[in-house]
Amino acid sequence: MGLSTTCTGLRVLDLSENIAGPMACMVLADLGADVIKVERPGTGEATRSLPPRWAGESTVFLGFNRNKRSVALDITAPEGRAAMLRIGRECDVVVESFRPGVAERLGLDFAAFAAQNPSVVHCAISAFGTGPIGHDRAGYDALVQAFTGILEMTGEPDGGPCRAAPSIIDTTTGMWAALAILAALRRAETEPGPQRLEITLLDSGLFLMCHQIMGYLGTGEFPGRLGSAAPSAAPYQVWATADRPIMIATSTERTYRRLCEVLGCPELGYDPRFATMPDRLAHREELAALLGAHLLTRSAEQWLAELWAAGVPAGPVHDLAAALADPLTLERGLIAPAEPGRIPGLQQLRLPIDTDHDAPLRQPPALGEHTAEVLAEIGYLPEAIEALIGGRLEEVATT
Repeated sequence: MGLSTTCTGLRVLDLSENIAGPMACMVLADLGADVIKVERPGTGEATRSLPPRWAGESTVFLGFNRNKRSVALDITAPEGRAAMLRIGRECDVVVESFRPGVAERLGLDFAAFAAQNPSVVHCAISAFGTGPIGHDRAGYDALVQAFTGILEMTGEPDGGPCRAAPSIIDTTTGMWAALAILAALRRAETEPGPQRLEITLLDSGLFLMCHQIMGYLGTGEFPGRLGSAAPSAAPYQVWATADRPIMIATSTERTYRRLCEVLGCPELGYDPRFATMPDRLAHREELAALLGAHLLTRSAEQWLAELWAAGVPAGPVHDLAAALADPLTLERGLIAPAEPGRIPGLQQLRLPIDTDHDAPLRQPPALGEHTAEVLAEIGYLPEAIEALIGGRLEEVATT
């Protein structure tokens, strides 16, 4: 059985925006769930407006919304809310990312969906949670990177704080949300009843710093900005070569000594200044200068060939184009063509867990593409569907 059938039969209502919630729902969709994404009529989900664009559509939206169906509903109107709750009645999971308090004001909170479906798994995603302090604080990936100390620890020693370029908080929050939902569904097999999950960007950001936090709790110290270097291992950083930089990462005595042998300075492997990892950390800059002088004598390609042959962990410092074109990337097959659709030649990144490569890659939906289809499935008459889609809400009636 392939991964794409793991969640077959599961129906998910996606009320989330941006990255974390949509990613969690996309994971479930890739695993076989029927994910219904509800969006605002006219503008749609917030990321639809973000650049850059592929064939006129936001690549941010395209990156996190495949394998879903899109329904356009005005949830600020009573008729739109009623339709939303009716869809929710047929769903096993509801995922939302409203600011804390907004769902309650709209009548679309956990209690509202639980009243429709007493076995629903409701996952609320926010930046800082629903507590007295976090409740009213808005947040995005970069703000949480700043709050948790990630920015402060990232960058060159003589520079200022730097944001990690990928949306690491958003994407890891999406993964935690998907995992929490799957765990809740398993728990429901023996503990019936509605379940409310609260997933926050703050928790995800702090957990990304787990070993730095453990170090601080144990010692009262935390690493400062080290550029490409690591706080607990050396030599472990980027070095210049005769033509372009490479990354070298040693974490054992054996790999350190092999590195010294490859570079033609085996005596450094037994130099008492660098005999142990604590010694090398204490003399990090001195060691880096000595090794760096050797690395400047040959090209990156020459050094990497010898380092790899000796089993020393090392690699090129790619830009994105080079990373995607590298034969190792191509060997992994992570990027694959999406199924044919309205965007010619669209490609997608399969889930890193999809080892069988069997999950479908249906193109992300156009705004409201499946509105009529989904409303018909839950019992709306054709006239009511037409009225909802056309905004003539006073005419809406259901069976």
